Amino acid sequence: MFGWLRRRRRQHAARPLPEALWQSTLARYPFLGRLSTPELARLRTLAGEFLGSKEFHGAQGFAITDEVAAAVAVQACLPVLYLGLDWYDDFVGIVIQPGEVVARRTVMDEQGVVHHYDEVLSGEAMDRGPVMLSWPDVADAGASADAGYNVVIHEFAHKIDMRDGLPDGCPPLPAGFLGAPSARAARSAWLAVMQREYEAFREKTIIAERFGGEPTWLDPYGAQSIDEFFAVACEAYFVNRERFAGEFAALLPLLDGFFKPNQP
Repeated sequence: MFGWLRRRRRQHAARPLPEALWQSTLARYPFLGRLSTPELARLRTLAGEFLGSKEFHGAQGFAITDEVAAAVAVQACLPVLYLGLDWYDDFVGIVIQPGEVVARRTVMDEQGVVHHYDEVLSGEAMDRGPVMLSWPDVADAGASADAGYNVVIHEFAHKIDMRDGLPDGCPPLPAGFLGAPSARAARSAWLAVMQREYEAFREKTIIAERFGGEPTWLDPYGAQSIDEFFAVACEAYFVNRERFAGEFAALLPLLDGFFKPNQP
């Protein structure tokens, strides 16, 4: 790292992003302009605190600049704007790749047969481990917002989902969430809606891919599992709320209630 980010680490003080860096980040990602003035001020401060608590590493010789780190920090802080950075306190490292990564996977099917396959990744979040991101996807998030795509928010949504264990499409919920009498009831109510919306989306994806039906607006990767559906939904919710509200009206109260608690 170099420049402002290096200097601020030596000072060990959390400071908001410098004006020039902040303005260039806002210009790169126009969807941030939907935030109110107080929200933008909070996001700027939160991003500075985020940078003071995380360590960035460039893979394959990729250089971590102030611009790279700020781009990740600002987008990663969107989901926790009202929740706080404690939701990200289970890890420190963020690895930035110069491009997509091919990961070798091994799975066992129901018959006990082991299968090996390659998966192309633009990002990955490890349970209580680092987050990996492809810089081209991070950098292009301004242009891809129309499609509801954002790799940073996707991976950090997984981090939020995993706070209570394995990713299952439901983050930890408090008693009283949307009127539920207990945390257990809140979870049941959340999953009832999320599962229904996931199954409907999966059906649309299958029809589109196998039978030439209309392509889904939301990334079809969300049809892989309910936890991926949650992460993909969070991407669209934060970068293109208007389209998301039209496509997934049933999910809007859930995400509003969780990500914006006590907000009108």
